[in-house]
Amino acid sequence: MPQQQLGRYEITATLGRGAMGVVYKAHDPLIERIVAIKTVAFAGLSETEAEEFEQRFFREAKSAGRLNHPNIVTIHDVGRSNGLAYIAMEFLSGQSLRALLNSGAPLSFERMIDIVSAIADGLAFAHAHGIVHRDIKPANIMVLENGVVKITDFGIAQLLGGSLTMTGSVLGSPKYMSPEQVAGQKADGRADIFSLGTVLYEMLTGQPPFSCDNLHATMYQVVHKTPPPPSSCCPGLPADFDAIVARAMAKDRSARYQDASEMAADLRRMLRSGSATLSGEARGQIAVAQPANDAWATAITDQQRQNSSSLRLGAIAVTLLLLTIASTVFLLRSPSPTMTPVADQTSNLPTPPEPDLAKQQPAEPKSAAATTPTDSAAAPKTRRDTPPSVKAIPAKNWKDALNAELKACREESVFSRIVCIEKARWKHCPGHWGTIDDCPSNKAGQKTP
Repeated sequence: MPQQQLGRYEITATLGRGAMGVVYKAHDPLIERIVAIKTVAFAGLSETEAEEFEQRFFREAKSAGRLNHPNIVTIHDVGRSNGLAYIAMEFLSGQSLRALLNSGAPLSFERMIDIVSAIADGLAFAHAHGIVHRDIKPANIMVLENGVVKITDFGIAQLLGGSLTMTGSVLGSPKYMSPEQVAGQKADGRADIFSLGTVLYEMLTGQPPFSCDNLHATMYQVVHKTPPPPSSCCPGLPADFDAIVARAMAKDRSARYQDASEMAADLRRMLRSGSATLSGEARGQIAVAQPANDAWATAITDQQRQNSSSLRLGAIAVTLLLLTIASTVFLLRSPSPTMTPVADQTSNLPTPPEPDLAKQQPAEPKSAAATTPTDSAAAPKTRRDTPPSVKAIPAKNWKDALNAELKACREESVFSRIVCIEKARWKHCPGHWGTIDDCPSNKAGQKTP
């Protein structure tokens, strides 16, 4: 006969059945609300075991009832009726993550990050209050119709203090258990982080990281096998997921995320960077701390270093190219009649005529009476216009020297040629960046031939 009453609760429907009991939909007449009731049977336990179990059940349910968080299902009440212990919790309108994955409905990478980050937030809150779930798996995660994600069954999986069996059933799912749980060691919050990593792995690849035909083979894989990176199973998957999953699923718990909030932060940083897209195209990378003792994560780190080195070399090459273009444009925008273009400066400069020694001989000094006013005024002007630090050089000497040096510059490479030309200009036109006609050497009384 179907169950009709549990304590004050009126059973209206059966929502599901699990290894430990049945989940009912019920009406609470005291507060006029709909609740979900999860039962745990004492069948198969001796009187002493049943009494010990009942005490532990109420203790764990009371602890879980103190967890008031948006991503954790709220527990309203606990009790015992008709040989059943039960927990009354908020009724959730939605479906489990297990049902969502089984339906084959596509999930964008953004939605996956939203779901897993919300679970991590709930776990971080529970761990801060000393509560470890121990059975994180898709079936214990509810995705509501409004998109909110909630973790269910807190406290249930740890009722037997780490024992793997209860009346022949397995507490917790070996496919999602941490290695320390499989080995029978005491589990802390990092065990939940490992389990969350396996859930994320399945969401990304469509299959759990550990799965065999029998229980013992699956448990062996959990302890000894490192699954391939998710990106190797799903082409186009952002590689940032590999590093996050690798750290969450490190065999050594000291190499995992030490706090679930760290995992949530890495996932959200990845989302902000633009790496997670619906098409799976990785558009950005984030820095995720890698587990030191995990070979998988080490390989990922090496690959990221190689990619970073390639980017740096490419940036250097582009910078050099831009410098070359900028230097060329600068020279072209400052042309002179005798030095444009740069590559042909030596061919454009006129070859000075052979010196006429007779013309270069100083003229016979004139008498003071024969000197014209114009001649007298010209000489002082030349002396005033010549900078004190620049010595007036005859046209033949500095022009020939400049011409020879520019000709030699043509033999240099592109960068060396530019430097060589500017050094020659500066040498013969000190303190001046203009054309040769404006060179202080010209103003010393010489004209460009």
